[in-house]
Amino acid sequence: MKNLGQMMKQAQQMQEKMQQMQAGLESMEVTGAAGGGMVTVTMNGKGAARRVAVDPSLLAGDEKEVLEDLLVAAFNDARAKLDAHVKEKTAEIMGGLQLPPGLNLPI
Repeated sequence: MKNLGQMMKQAQQMQEKMQQMQAGLESMEVTGAAGGGMVTVTMNGKGAARRVAVDPSLLAGDEKEVLEDLLVAAFNDARAKLDAHVKEKTAEIMGGLQLPPGLNLPI
């Protein structure tokens, strides 16, 4: 029974750390870029867009499709960076504990 008590205590500590990490994601910012930095997208740790910056040269002429493609690429880049950060922090908190395949923590 002593091991069960220890496991429950560790699970509670892990849960508290996950809650702290999730709260910290609101203030975290990640920036994705595309087109050599001509388009940048900044989002918070929850995936909400905060800022979009577009190089003025993309606004001239018939660059609409290029701009749209670069915006999508920049958003995807930012999201990939965010996902990698969350995965890394979650792994640190979990201390090497592997979740069963297909089970993802809600972040």
